[in-house]
Amino acid sequence: MTTVLVVDDEKALVRALRINLVAHGYAVLTAHDGSSALRTAASGRPDVVLLDLGLPDLDGTTVIEGLRGWSRVPIIVLSARTESGDKVRALDAGADDYVTKPFGMDELLARLRAAVRRSGAGEADEPVVRTASFTVDLAARQVYRDGSPVHLTPTEWGVLEVLVRNRGRLVSRQQLLHEVWGPGYLAENHYLRVYLAQLRRKLEPDSGSPRHLRTEAGMGYRFEL
Repeated sequence: MTTVLVVDDEKALVRALRINLVAHGYAVLTAHDGSSALRTAASGRPDVVLLDLGLPDLDGTTVIEGLRGWSRVPIIVLSARTESGDKVRALDAGADDYVTKPFGMDELLARLRAAVRRSGAGEADEPVVRTASFTVDLAARQVYRDGSPVHLTPTEWGVLEVLVRNRGRLVSRQQLLHEVWGPGYLAENHYLRVYLAQLRRKLEPDSGSPRHLRTEAGMGYRFEL
């Protein structure tokens, strides 16, 4: 059975969606704000997310970015925002589709089926990544070492997140610069040296001989468990 996470602060709409989705054979999880949406996605592992952008605690694009930190789950935005800029920001953040309120249930069900088909629902993602030295909670966007949270700057977190999402694989310097800083910074390799050094000091048992945040000379970086 396909599980759908419905995230919206309009409780009447959530109830209506739950009734319709269950009637069409879906299992349904619900959340009414961004923080609970991220927690529910991590614990419930939905196959697709229906997400409103206007949440009381977090903007919907922030929720999309939080999900994309660890999951490839299809995300369909349901929003009353009709400006093209809102749509572009949501899609750039990682949404797969954008449906403007009000919408027809038949159209939404068709988009749900298409999103699930494209994704191959059921492929597992892991929000919590544990090494021998520290733990990375991609859903909560937090790192723990010896049971205590480690403070990372937004840029340090961005670098770490890209590496952890690609764990075991080589991440080129250009890819890392593009994803964290943007396309205008592809020649700024010194940024990577500075921020990798800072991360190693905070996370590695021996920053001079890193075990987890590895440099591949002349190519890029690799995160190893």
